[in-house]
Amino acid sequence: MNIVEINKDVKLSEHFTLGELCKTSYHTLDGNIPSRVAIENLRNICENWLEDLRYSQNTLYGDKNEDIPITISSGFRSEEVNRLCGGAKGSNHLTGCAVDIRCYGPEQMIRMAGILLDIADGTKREFDELILEKRGSTYWVHFAVRPKDNRRKILFDCS
Repeated sequence: MNIVEINKDVKLSEHFTLGELCKTSYHTLDGNIPSRVAIENLRNICENWLEDLRYSQNTLYGDKNEDIPITISSGFRSEEVNRLCGGAKGSNHLTGCAVDIRCYGPEQMIRMAGILLDIADGTKREFDELILEKRGSTYWVHFAVRPKDNRRKILFDCS
């Protein structure tokens, strides 16, 4: 099978690249290549949510001499990658509508979730899912925005 290459250096917004939102540790035949629609969905999350999250986090908690980055542990997932990582069937990751944001403990996870809720309320933008998750000692915020039919579903999954 010939894997199509995409330019992973393409900027989706000022601080986020396509490569960053498509990276995976799974080596698959499909190469985890998003469709044009999935790329536009990723761009929407980056431009309208992650940039605001990054700015707010730095304004509220950053040091003037230090820029706090937002680390995405999972963005777009192909069907094969989603299956291999144990993702939910029908996951928003499959369409580029979701990101998992790595957190360095429960306090940062709660702060990021609060900022995202403040952004939603302040801008009147809708989101589909905001899930605070923990597995072992790893914390992350799963955040999803669909082009339409957003549910504003908020969950805690800290098993």
